[in-house]
Amino acid sequence: MELQGKVAVVTGGGSGIGAACCRAFAAEGARVAVVDRVADGATAVASGLDGLAVVADIGSEGAVDDLVARVEAELGPIDVFFNNAGIATGGDPIETPLADWQEQWEINLMSHVYAVRAVLPKMLERGSGHLLHTASMAGILTSQGNCTYAVTKHAVVGLAEWLAITYHDKGIRVSLLAPLGVRTPMLGDPSTSVLGEALGPVKEPEEVADMVVEAIRHERFLILTDPIAQQWMERKTNDIERWLAGMRRLQARLDAG
Repeated sequence: MELQGKVAVVTGGGSGIGAACCRAFAAEGARVAVVDRVADGATAVASGLDGLAVVADIGSEGAVDDLVARVEAELGPIDVFFNNAGIATGGDPIETPLADWQEQWEINLMSHVYAVRAVLPKMLERGSGHLLHTASMAGILTSQGNCTYAVTKHAVVGLAEWLAITYHDKGIRVSLLAPLGVRTPMLGDPSTSVLGEALGPVKEPEEVADMVVEAIRHERFLILTDPIAQQWMERKTNDIERWLAGMRRLQARLDAG
């Protein structure tokens, strides 16, 4: 799919990867709806590319339905919906409050489900559309220190794979963005050697946005931000016990500071 003349929605569009993708999509000629729960961020990004700023809490199905209706009314039928917004609160399953689990479940996974329910029927009627889902490598491998994040992102991977299998022959394309470290507000401080090892090579949001545009153009499912991610995936699938042992050693180093 070429983005020229297409209508694209990006959640979490007010900063980081989302903002960079909004700008990249607009540069390709798309009409972009910048969705964020922070009004200042959405407005700032949208005003810079003549886009539509939409303030919404995507953890609510009603809010997602409302934002889709507004985009369709003001920009037209949605061709690309990029489920990018996410949060990383939480930690281990013993101490993390259940409220944090529920919040991450709603934003990191169910917002994707709400969006699919809102836009997919009309995409199927037209026989075309592209759904993008940000999962992070935490959804394919795991995430040290944050069980809540890893679990919800694994669920996103399962959703995206199912959609890609089920609706491909009906004209729907699906992409899964699984970045390693990206310099965004969520990243934290990757300066320590152990944390840097866990995060992998850190990319800039603009680099990732270029990869997303290329994936849309070539209708590619998996978007990895560095070749080392493919190596890590293969280590896990080739010998799960060895991979777990290596991850335990890395966790021990992180715990030791």
